[in-house]
Amino acid sequence: MTGWNAGEIPDQSGRTAVITGANSGIGYVTARELARRGARVVLACRDATRGKAAEERVRGAAPGADVQFAPLDLADLSSVRDFAADLPGDRLDLLINNAGVMALPQRRTVDGFEMHLGTNHLGHFALTGLLLPRLREAGHGARVVTVASGLHVLGTVDPRDLNMEHRYRRWLAYGRSKSANLLFTHELSQRLTAEGSRVVAVAAHPGYAATNLQTAGARMEGRASVEHAAELLNRLFAQSPEAGALPTLYAATAQDVLQDDYFGPRFELRGGTPARRAMRAPWTRNDRASAGLWTASERLTGVTYDWL
Repeated sequence: MTGWNAGEIPDQSGRTAVITGANSGIGYVTARELARRGARVVLACRDATRGKAAEERVRGAAPGADVQFAPLDLADLSSVRDFAADLPGDRLDLLINNAGVMALPQRRTVDGFEMHLGTNHLGHFALTGLLLPRLREAGHGARVVTVASGLHVLGTVDPRDLNMEHRYRRWLAYGRSKSANLLFTHELSQRLTAEGSRVVAVAAHPGYAATNLQTAGARMEGRASVEHAAELLNRLFAQSPEAGALPTLYAATAQDVLQDDYFGPRFELRGGTPARRAMRAPWTRNDRASAGLWTASERLTGVTYDWL
């Protein structure tokens, strides 16, 4: 994969992809590049105005593309269920769990979950469970790609306090939710393998890419100085969303992808072409932890994977 770039994405004609958070950043770039290769792309976004604008931008970049916006709020499980029920067509080849929140002040989802865990993990856990039957039907080449972060090393989930009701810390909340993404990928991979399914579950991370994630929390609290500092760091040190999307695109389309792979930039946070052996904390491959989180996630979301 040395020197791999978006120009090497195989033809995606006849394939359907759902991408969460596809209105901006690496989610938008992922959607655009898959559409350019012929995929039918569904932009699953919370904000309708931004989602429809992104749909038009993709059409401008990929004339004739089959692309559409569909409303999805991962912080509201009823919205997740509605999205899955209303998704047109029967075929689904790619589910890219890309949307996320980062370092927000303490907030709760509609269903009462800590916002990072609820959005980054539980919303995607429920969505994947509801859409996985379609992915199974697609057969060979179907994948679930979950976008994690190098900052998962900040901490793993605490089964005694999943919602961080004691001593909330925003960066720890973010790190735990990203560890949850990797634990989910690990457990899903094992269950798919045990079933003999041809669906592949993998993860990716963009490194330090310039997106609106870095500024959202400060903007929400009106901390202008922190927001400006984040914008400056993005300009000085971050790679572009185009570069940040490469590990996700590789995970979604390359031929040599295996169960529970984790792709990131070759130079971790500094960028570079995708590399399979991204830095991964050992707790993200802990079978007991992944099984425990899975059980808790089924209980909290009400979405079960009984057929696995």
